[in-house]
Amino acid sequence: MDSFIGIRFKKETAKRFQEFSRTHFKSHTEAMATMLDFFFYNEISPKEKLGPTGRTIEASLKKRINAVIAIMRDMEKSQTKPTVAMLESLFQTEEPKKKPLILEKKIIEEKNEVRFREKLNGSNEL
Repeated sequence: MDSFIGIRFKKETAKRFQEFSRTHFKSHTEAMATMLDFFFYNEISPKEKLGPTGRTIEASLKKRINAVIAIMRDMEKSQTKPTVAMLESLFQTEEPKKKPLILEKKIIEEKNEVRFREKLNGSNEL
């Protein structure tokens, strides 16, 4: 059996360590050894900040992705759709409607309408 040694901690710190150790490890010794190995192998100090957290990285990635989506939508509206429409209009095989040429003027016969007529009944009363 291994021998133990006593280390003095403040009461609040010791309770926090015990709760952490119980949730993640089998024993307090294993928890402390794993934490020390982590700092040793990664060559970092426990006082250093590791940088942005996962949440802040996720939020910044979402912002960038939304910006890229907005750029792509703008390109689609201003460049892709008009270009596709022009190409489609070039390759359409529809025959244009035949319009009559304006070379000859067609003479429209005007009907002479009578403006005034006599009454058909025999009495000329006013």
